[in-house]
Amino acid sequence: MYRTAPQRQRPRWWTELPLIAVVYGLYSAGRLLVRGNVQTAVDHGLSILDLEKTFRINFEHPLNRLFTDHASIGIPADFAYAALHYLLTPALLVWLFKRRPDEYRRMRTWLMISTLIGLIGFTLMPTCPPRLLDPAYGFVDTMHQYSEYGWWGGDASAPRGLGGLTNQYAAMPSLHVGWALWCGAVLWRQGRATWAKIAAVAYPLAITLIVMGTANHYFLDAVAGAAVMGVGYLLARPALRLAERIRGLLTRSEPVETPGTPAIVSAGCETSAGTALPRTSFPGSPAGAGRPGAPERLREADASDQIPRQQARGEAGDSRTDGAATAAR
Repeated sequence: MYRTAPQRQRPRWWTELPLIAVVYGLYSAGRLLVRGNVQTAVDHGLSILDLEKTFRINFEHPLNRLFTDHASIGIPADFAYAALHYLLTPALLVWLFKRRPDEYRRMRTWLMISTLIGLIGFTLMPTCPPRLLDPAYGFVDTMHQYSEYGWWGGDASAPRGLGGLTNQYAAMPSLHVGWALWCGAVLWRQGRATWAKIAAVAYPLAITLIVMGTANHYFLDAVAGAAVMGVGYLLARPALRLAERIRGLLTRSEPVETPGTPAIVSAGCETSAGTALPRTSFPGSPAGAGRPGAPERLREADASDQIPRQQARGEAGDSRTDGAATAAR
C-alpha cells in the first residue's frame, strides 16, 4: 500500500478575484505614482530612439506613417489597441479558470508576476512614448487623429475625460505586447483547433505592429515587454512552490501519502519475527485457519484447543469400556 497525494482543490472565485484586484490596483497605482517628471520621461524616450537609430531598428517610424496615411489601417489598429488588451486577456483568464483549473494557477501566476515586474519598470524608468515627443521627430498620434471614430480622446486609450487617471509615460516595457504574448501562449497550449494555433502566433505579432504604428511604443519597448514575460515565466513555478509551502505551514496539515513510501499499519505496535496476530473471520476460527501458508503454530493450536465431547451414559462405547476394565482386573 502506498500513499497517494490528495488532488489539488479547484480555485475559488472568491479568492481569485481579490487577488487579481490587488495586483491590478498596484499596477494602476504605480502608473499614477510615476507621473510628474515629464522631462525625465522625455529624455528616456529620446535615448531609446537614438539607440534604435544607431542600430537601424527604429521600425516605428515607417509603421506610424503607414497608419497615419491609411485610415483603413489606422482606425482598426486604434480599436485593437484600445480594446483587446482589456478584453481578450481577462476572457482567456476566465476560460482557464472554468475549463483548465490546474493550468489556470500557473498561467495566472505567470501573468501577475510579469505585470508586477512591468510596474517596477514603469517606476524606475518613466518613458515618453513616440506620440508625445515633439512633432519634429516625425511621429503622429493616430488615436488623436482618429479620435472621432472611437471613445478615446487625445490621452492614449483612455476614454474621453478620463485621461488624467492614466500615466501616459509608462511606455517601458510594453505590457500590451507582454499580455499579447501571454494570450498567444494560452491559445497555443490549450487550443486544439487550427485557428487557435494561427491566432496564437498572429495576435502577438499584430499587437507588436499596432503599438509601434499607433506611436504608443518604441520597438525596444516591445522587446522589453517580451523579456518581462520571459522572466515572469521562469519565476512562476518557484512562486507556486513557495505558495504551497507557505500554505502548508499555515494549515499545518497532516503528512500525505506519497508514492514510494509504504504506509505504516501497525500504529506503533511492534511484533516479533514470525509472529502473526490472528484475526477471526467467524467465532472460534482464526483468520488464517485452513488457508495455504497459514503458520503451523496456529494449526497446532487449533488441534490442541479442541475439547472432546463427553459421551452420554448408556451408550455402547461406555459398556465396552467398563467390561474390558473388569476383565483386566
